[in-house]
Amino acid sequence: MSSAANAFDIKSASLDLLALILHTDNLEELTSALNTRFGPAVDAPAEAFMLDVEALPQAAETEYGRLLPMLSRHGIRIVALRHPDSAMAEVASRYGLAYVRGGLPARSSQTVSEPQAKPVEAAPVAAPVPPPSTMIVDRPVRAGQQIYARGCDLVVLAMVSAGAEVIADGNIHVYAPLRGRALAGARGNTSARIFVRSMEAELVSIAGVYRTIEQALPESIKGKPTQIQLENERLVMTALGE
Repeated sequence: MSSAANAFDIKSASLDLLALILHTDNLEELTSALNTRFGPAVDAPAEAFMLDVEALPQAAETEYGRLLPMLSRHGIRIVALRHPDSAMAEVASRYGLAYVRGGLPARSSQTVSEPQAKPVEAAPVAAPVPPPSTMIVDRPVRAGQQIYARGCDLVVLAMVSAGAEVIADGNIHVYAPLRGRALAGARGNTSARIFVRSMEAELVSIAGVYRTIEQALPESIKGKPTQIQLENERLVMTALGE
């Protein structure tokens, strides 16, 4: 067998991606929102995202040539474009992105080839999702650092400094002062909570609902053990142990 025949293999794989769902194609407005959420663009380490533009009325006219580099500077590396109109595949190809036709179930080639009269087989039942594990960080999280606990809870045993950011798909526990940003339920888990020993945060967020701490916190929670949770799409902060 020639060496070329062993140069690579093709196997099935699954990639767990976050989706960035755009509600506006106004880049100035989007830049402001990104700066508020993540801080000024600093060429942060990139993570793969899928860009969902279904909500944009003129998705094909969006300035992707400016949008994609801007997102990349915030650590959002777009690898695929999602839209129900298959004409957007050409747009995705133009910018080197994969195209995902959102809103429609995937169809296998085997299903297409079967006669229409043949009964449709029931979809396989998804395997149970194992319970999430926990990421434990036992060192201080310093300004400019970002910790992301993908698919699990995050426990931080040391201080999260101002300008630092901790993110988890599950709950976040900080057994020290939280002076930076904490974003729990990053993939939309509205039941996620944030627990801190000393509430001094710059920003807190659960399932995309965020609050910047621009004014002095109430004395009942300032510098005290606090939990943050989502109730009726509002962030509620309450003191612990009272």
